[in-house]
Amino acid sequence: MRPLQMVDTKTQYLHIKEEVDKAVSEVMDSAAYINGPAVGQFAEQLASYLSVKHVIPCANGTDALQIALMALDLQPGDEVITPSFTYIATTEVIALLRLKPVFVEVDPFHFCMDPVALERAITPRTRAIVPVHLYGQAAPLKEILDIASRHGIAVVEDNAQAIGCDYIFEDGQKKKTGTLGTIGCTSFYPSKNLGAFGDGGALFTNDDVLASRIRMIANHGQSKRYYHDVVGCNSRLDTMQAAILSVKLTRLDQYNAARRQAAGFYDQAFAGCSSLLTPRRVNHGTHVFHQYTLRVTNGQRDALATFLTNRQIPSMIYYPVPGHRQKMFDSFLTTTPDLPITDLLTEQVISLPIHTELDTEQLSFIASGVLDFFKTRA
Repeated sequence: MRPLQMVDTKTQYLHIKEEVDKAVSEVMDSAAYINGPAVGQFAEQLASYLSVKHVIPCANGTDALQIALMALDLQPGDEVITPSFTYIATTEVIALLRLKPVFVEVDPFHFCMDPVALERAITPRTRAIVPVHLYGQAAPLKEILDIASRHGIAVVEDNAQAIGCDYIFEDGQKKKTGTLGTIGCTSFYPSKNLGAFGDGGALFTNDDVLASRIRMIANHGQSKRYYHDVVGCNSRLDTMQAAILSVKLTRLDQYNAARRQAAGFYDQAFAGCSSLLTPRRVNHGTHVFHQYTLRVTNGQRDALATFLTNRQIPSMIYYPVPGHRQKMFDSFLTTTPDLPITDLLTEQVISLPIHTELDTEQLSFIASGVLDFFKTRA
């Protein structure tokens, strides 16, 4: 059996090595390392795949979120509502821009923003909502967008973990997550469903004015060289990463299908274990399983993680400390929010290996290891 990894990027590369090496070689031959033709080509390909008007590549997913908030022209002290149960990048950029993070609860089963909690959190100072499509699951966007529309608030989708996920409306219409809000953001970190061989990110929007502003901000605030209209930053997707991503984009649906197949194997294996809650599938989206995240309900999550480590089975806890309990936000919060579901999830969740290269032997070994743990405690 091949060694187990949370994400097997090397084996994935070996399957597309010839195409990737050719793409990289072409960039090297051109010596167009910054803003080479491959960057624009990739942006066009991704825009076509997502059916969105504008894709603006940038250096990483965190920059994408920061640029999105900058493009909305928010002012220090403006409130931005977001889940506490997410990776720190989502909320870090809010604080970085001297905005006020307002943390809200998530649903205990699909892990995404709770629209009821969102509605309660809105005040006259609320200027933006940042829902997160966590672990590859589509957040309840219809409800979130309806609330935002009623209050005249912008929505910035954090789609870093859900590229390729379909949001499904009640009438059966489908749109890709990341393309329904005011601005969508994603990351091409190597472990993502569409991962580069280094850092990378992008923003999506159907708004021409916002797209122009985003491009300026990502390029030192200039629309014409040496003429800087707004305060910006330097955030570029380099040409080599764009060339690699173009190769991998043609396989994104295949990659997501492989992740769903692996998730289905786990679901079936764990169906009879009363101490585990397998990931919920929502009717409004097609889960792309950036992570396969279980809830361990018998209080033995940490013991399970240790047991798996001893069997050389990787696992991860995403995320052990939620945003509202991070020291970095102490100066932004007058009191610690009461988020019991979020706190409970940080004590229960554990993620198992899931990626495009898992085979049946590996899946069986992982599932057996998890079940063996609970048998020893029966």
